[in-house]
Amino acid sequence: MNDDLLQRLAQLASSPVLLVASDFDGTLAPIAERPELARADVAALDVMLTLARLDHTHAAIISGRGRDELARLCANHANHADLWLVGSHGAEFPGYPVPPFDAGDLSRVAEAFERARDAQLGIRSGVVVERKPAGVAFHYRRVQAELAGAARQLALDVAANFPGARAIDGDMVVEVCLTPSTKATALSRLRETVGATAVVFIGDDTTDEDAIRSLCIQDLGIKVGESASAARARVASVGEVRAVLARLLELRTQWLASRRLVPLERLSILSDQRTAVVVDPEGRVVWQCLPRIDSPSIFGALLGGPGAGSFDIGPAEQAAAPTQAYDPDTMVLVTKWNSLSMTDYLDCTGGRAYQRAGRTDLIRVIEGTGRVCVRFAPRLDFGRAVSRLRVIDDGLEIDGGPDPLVLRSPGVAWTIVDDGPHQTAHAEIELGDASLVLELRWGSANAGPNILSEPFRREQTRRFWSGWARSLRVPTLHADAVRRSALVIKAMCHGPTGAIVAAATTSLPEHLGGVRNWDYRFCWPRDAALGAAALVRVGNTGHAMRLLDWVLGVVDRCETPDRLRPIYTVAGQELPAEAEIGHLQGYGQSRPVRLSNAAALQVQLDVFGPIVDLVALLAERGMPISPDHLRLVSAMVRAVEARWSEPDHGIWEIRADRRHHVHSRVMCWMTASRAVQVQRHVLGRSDAAWERLAEAIRADVLEHGWSERAQCFSSAYGTDLVDAATLWIGLSGLVAPNDPRFVATVEAVERNLVEGPVVRRYLEHDGLPGGEGGMLICAGWLAESLHLIGRRDDALRMLERLVGLLGPTGIAPEQYDTRHGIALGNIAQVYSHLAIINAAVALDTPVA
Repeated sequence: MNDDLLQRLAQLASSPVLLVASDFDGTLAPIAERPELARADVAALDVMLTLARLDHTHAAIISGRGRDELARLCANHANHADLWLVGSHGAEFPGYPVPPFDAGDLSRVAEAFERARDAQLGIRSGVVVERKPAGVAFHYRRVQAELAGAARQLALDVAANFPGARAIDGDMVVEVCLTPSTKATALSRLRETVGATAVVFIGDDTTDEDAIRSLCIQDLGIKVGESASAARARVASVGEVRAVLARLLELRTQWLASRRLVPLERLSILSDQRTAVVVDPEGRVVWQCLPRIDSPSIFGALLGGPGAGSFDIGPAEQAAAPTQAYDPDTMVLVTKWNSLSMTDYLDCTGGRAYQRAGRTDLIRVIEGTGRVCVRFAPRLDFGRAVSRLRVIDDGLEIDGGPDPLVLRSPGVAWTIVDDGPHQTAHAEIELGDASLVLELRWGSANAGPNILSEPFRREQTRRFWSGWARSLRVPTLHADAVRRSALVIKAMCHGPTGAIVAAATTSLPEHLGGVRNWDYRFCWPRDAALGAAALVRVGNTGHAMRLLDWVLGVVDRCETPDRLRPIYTVAGQELPAEAEIGHLQGYGQSRPVRLSNAAALQVQLDVFGPIVDLVALLAERGMPISPDHLRLVSAMVRAVEARWSEPDHGIWEIRADRRHHVHSRVMCWMTASRAVQVQRHVLGRSDAAWERLAEAIRADVLEHGWSERAQCFSSAYGTDLVDAATLWIGLSGLVAPNDPRFVATVEAVERNLVEGPVVRRYLEHDGLPGGEGGMLICAGWLAESLHLIGRRDDALRMLERLVGLLGPTGIAPEQYDTRHGIALGNIAQVYSHLAIINAAVALDTPVA
């Protein structure tokens, strides 16, 4: 291998998601005189299989051979679950039907080839006509050299007699394909399916050139042999292919071992109900946005590495990994090493949680013995604003932001160094009898002492959280996980307005290394209502009442209620356009890092149901439902009346054409049905028109939502796709728990979508590259559904596995990837935590 190829392999080895694809004959197997005599190079195939088994690495064979033939040739080496086998020049793609063609044409092409061969005495014994699943190959490798040209022309002439068929002129073979598939289309589909960020393709024949020409700048095409090629690299033989693959395997293995990503479930959060802080298992602050949770970050190492800003504190000497835990029933985090401990919290004294964002204190208290290293590296506005530091009395002043910002650190001697355009402060401190208190103050330029002592503020912050937690009525089943989940949902409540954000972070990937990275630091009225309802189920109604006030304000500003957006800022304003932060590399190189969320422009007709259900839930618990709440319910019903029969984008916000989603239609039914119950609770009577609306929607769902072929309620009308959201047909009460159609739907979800401890949303291709993990919320829905249909033991096991996905401090991500054993998606995910609460409450209550 030359130096250029070695350099290219090193670059490719560090791609977040790597796809290695190869032809079979001439690349992984020496060319044989007859196709059936071909034998794979065992070592090369073993390397391909080993690559396929690496994390975030995929390997594929794309061949003109039929897929069954490929499987036979690889039978002793390849597990099809690990190695992609694509046959018939891409026509036989796993999970996809072969493109349609006339089977009679296949026989006619084969017969024409055979007649042509038999008519030419000179080539008869040297030609093999091979029938394939979607084509016919005319092999003339064994024909005498002086007759090879005539044999080729004969085959091309025969192929020309079949209009619409595609002739492929390869190395001593002419093939007629009856489908439009090519190796280029197959490679493109593979790239999309696995979400590859870089591709290596190895081919030897002219039939491989379309795949090589389809490669992008970050990819590498490798040609085997001397014939003309668009490939940027070349090797001479199958043996050299083996060497290239072995070197790539070595480099890839080394890079994966060096990539030390903090597991998302091991992150912890702090909150003052206006912003949030993410602390990693080593005690580093790796994420914080100021002044609000949806503002630009000041520390962004979670998405951009150390250069994106962090606040690091730890022992100067090598120490064992610390342990972390929250003070019981609080969001006060304690990190402990052998000889010292650190307590982190966002100050919640003085009613701050309900005051306008703009004045926030992050307090870090270090106690114990020994030397402590501190690295303070703020990077304002995601690092886009130059962050400069200046030593002042009792601390540091940070220049570059729109508001005053200081780090109070009395007695600390700082060393300030230039770090690109920014500055970073370092200090080593010998701990004494007194604790070291560092206070990061946003909105104040005063680094002097606080009137209130730190111990007092810590105790008041503890009481803010623990007093609330003690007021909850948690079930005996998984009580600790339920209580922690409720605290996390409270932490995601925006105190000044009552909004509830979906999660604390942006752009933590649903596919590591891929583009499924979304900004969740906003309020989805649907998600927020579901989260508030979960809190109501464990005895807290205050956040639900405040959320309804926020929703009322949003609806009052809408042109009409049916134009309610799927997402708003915590202040109730419409989101800005979705944008990308190009200089941040993303968690695990998962780009882009996104700001805002384009799903705000979608039509999601399921938004109305959870809002009305929340009002009904509060009414059933005797809360003072006011005329304004009835006005809100009426507005939601009017919205459903106007739009329930329209297609929409659905709960999963698929960025594709709108469809008649069954879940959305069920939520429209729930809007009208629960509105009737609200009226009966509050007014003692109900509106007959609302009752008729609910029945009309129910009848529509039952008529069009059921798939005879799939034997379950499907994702959308006219499809046979299984979707976990259809469990709501029973969870909502639209059908009874013992309805055979609901039971069949539960079983279909269980059969098709369960992956270990989680449940996939769906299996359909959604227009985005790569896949995703299973959803924790879907696992919660399935646990509830299994309980409803009388399978309590199965439900308990599902809930047990779900709770087991919580991190050491009880924080939940959005998804879990069973193949790689990693958490995915934004953390402190309200959906995941409400799923634990709802399932535990449901399973703690016997089914009537």
